[in-house]
Amino acid sequence: MANRRYLYRGRILNLALEDEKYEIVEHKHAICVMAEREGKLLFVRQYRPAVASETLEIPAGLIEDGEEPAEAAQRELAEETQLEGDLEYLTAFYVSPGFCDEKLHVFRATNLRQAHGTPDDDEHITVEWLEPEWVLQQARDGKVQISASAMAGILWYLAYVAH
Repeated sequence: MANRRYLYRGRILNLALEDEKYEIVEHKHAICVMAEREGKLLFVRQYRPAVASETLEIPAGLIEDGEEPAEAAQRELAEETQLEGDLEYLTAFYVSPGFCDEKLHVFRATNLRQAHGTPDDDEHITVEWLEPEWVLQQARDGKVQISASAMAGILWYLAYVAH
């Protein structure tokens, strides 16, 4: 059995050294929500201090203790966009398994309608409906930074919804 020595314990992540060899980040699991209408995906633009840049992302957030992924998806969608919808679970994947155990659960929201959510105090989000192909091209050209959740939403849309 592996031996983990904790170097840091935080609110959303822990940093451990496993077997005095592997640096491991234990991170809360998260969700993201792909919502589309009329050939456009719902993106949120926000400044991310970790990369010192604005990013385009799809609505996403951490799963709180005792919360199911679908509950977190509805909550985050309402908090970030003031919308709710019918959720379909699409898939889940590890964000960066070489050093981190964070799993991202991907949902699709349809039948969108107005909702009320309270944004986090530290979030300053702009909601934008954009063509996924345009966002992907902007990212390829280095004109916009996107997240793993945005890439997952774009690729899922292009592979399964757009055709």
